[in-house]
Amino acid sequence: MNYFLVKSEPSVYSWDMFLKDGHTVWEGVRNYAARLHLRAMKKGDKVLFYHSNDGLCVTGIAKVSKEAYQDPTTTDDWSAVDLVPFKTLKRPVTLAEMKAEKRLQKIPLITIGRLSVMPLKPEEFDLIVEMGKK
Repeated sequence: MNYFLVKSEPSVYSWDMFLKDGHTVWEGVRNYAARLHLRAMKKGDKVLFYHSNDGLCVTGIAKVSKEAYQDPTTTDDWSAVDLVPFKTLKRPVTLAEMKAEKRLQKIPLITIGRLSVMPLKPEEFDLIVEMGKK
């Protein structure tokens, strides 16, 4: 299993909207590195859902329900995946908390702030989920 983090502005598409919809097409990504990460996602992989710009926190866990396919918003070579909500964290894990945790200093969320889709190591994913339980 692989682990990822995706970012969304809550004013555009929030965790609560995602829960209400029950699934979403993760499309519109226009960054080559992020495209590679979308293409690496496999069905069942777990994905942290992060509120960017407003909120700055991980709010829940999604799962990949459909692997990469042509992004329906363009005819250019971009990819999309389908996600379904899996679990809401007991409490959001803020960017400040993650920055303060020494074991998370090398995650792309901190080192490459503008990347919208990024991989995580299993231990990084597990640590963030654990932080959301406290």
